[in-house]
Amino acid sequence: MTTNYPLTVFFDGACGVCSKEMRHYRKVADQRVRFVDISAVDFNAGLYGRSNDDFQRELHVCDVDGNFYTGVEAFRKLWEALPSPFYPLLSLTVGLPGVNLAARTGYSIFARCRHLLPSNKENTCTLPKRG
Repeated sequence: MTTNYPLTVFFDGACGVCSKEMRHYRKVADQRVRFVDISAVDFNAGLYGRSNDDFQRELHVCDVDGNFYTGVEAFRKLWEALPSPFYPLLSLTVGLPGVNLAARTGYSIFARCRHLLPSNKENTCTLPKRG
């Protein structure tokens, strides 16, 4: 399945790990990727048909057609869009069945615990309350 660009990457700028990683991707990305900080005061999740809690749970990437990818699949879409040959290869590798399962498991643990990490701003990572 081909991806239509640009991609929009929704990340939590209040998370120290998330913001540092996205700073790196911004340096290597081209016009096919744009970044939106969901911790920004003016961010409105409703404009994208999602809640703030949805965006806080895991990384989201949206293509130009409005298709959303989350978690590890969001990273894979981002990596496919980066111009270096390393990142598309990383995406293919993480797509392999055993590797993908390990990546999804590891990311799930990180996403649930990231609020315990040092903050990048005065506010801190906030995770939605479990129902």
